[in-house]
Amino acid sequence: MRERAAQEVTQERRPQGADRPSRTPQRRAVPLAGTAYKAGARVLRAVPPGVRYAAAAPGGSAWFLLSSGQRRAALENYAAVLGSEPGDPRVGRVARRAFQNYGRMLMDFLLLGSLSPEELGKRMSHDGREHLDAALARGRGVIMAIPHMGSWDMAGSYAASLGYRVWAVAEKFPGSLNDAVVSTRESFGLKVVGLGRSAVRTLNEALRDNGVIALVCDLEQGPGVPVRFFGRRAIVPGGPAALALKNGAAVITAAPYATSYGHYHVHLDPPMQVSGDDTREGLMQRVIDRFEDFIRERPDQWYAFRRMFDR
Repeated sequence: MRERAAQEVTQERRPQGADRPSRTPQRRAVPLAGTAYKAGARVLRAVPPGVRYAAAAPGGSAWFLLSSGQRRAALENYAAVLGSEPGDPRVGRVARRAFQNYGRMLMDFLLLGSLSPEELGKRMSHDGREHLDAALARGRGVIMAIPHMGSWDMAGSYAASLGYRVWAVAEKFPGSLNDAVVSTRESFGLKVVGLGRSAVRTLNEALRDNGVIALVCDLEQGPGVPVRFFGRRAIVPGGPAALALKNGAAVITAAPYATSYGHYHVHLDPPMQVSGDDTREGLMQRVIDRFEDFIRERPDQWYAFRRMFDR
């Protein structure tokens, strides 16, 4: 079970058709990436919020129009959510808004590292915190299952700023860019676990220490389990269920979503009932069933820009 959990949580997935860059250009570009990231954050901080968020609309629309592969995948995904066809104008409007909202979320992430705890608190609200406290009182840790909605980085940082010990698994970026991104994510105490074979050991230790593991787990990445997602077959990570079943950890589904530009709310469900009779497939199906409710309420805040359903 431990080896299987490691594979499902940590295996990296290389995009299909991606060519491996030559080593020399990569070495030259990587040191500049972290510097550019930090410079962009400083510039963005100086831009008035109204101008900053207004720019996301044309930028997101351009991204939607120019990225044909992501556009086609998004239209298929949102058509499944809305129970329609990819060519439906309503589906197109939702997809375009999702690209725009993702741009706004990225802006908020760039700003995150420069916020004080007080500023972060003013941007966040929550409900269901009592469910998290009750789950932690059991002493076996918590798996917080989250869809790609709102801003999971803001949500995790906010939880850490409130004093919760939160670990999050994240993909690694090249060189100095990864250092800059991790620094932003850890600025409020969030512990970032990079994808890799050693991650499963860290996650098991965190659960044994009664920590909270936040896992974004609605899109396929590495080996997974089959589920029915909006009535269609999809593969989602099986790691959250494997870790919960192995450690007896509570599973809480959560939904972060934007309430206005730069402000987010985090909803926490009561812990799921998990028993020894549960399987990884069955537990992840229950997680996905709840994700469907979150996504239907705010489809344009769900970021699903790659193909995820079997035809």
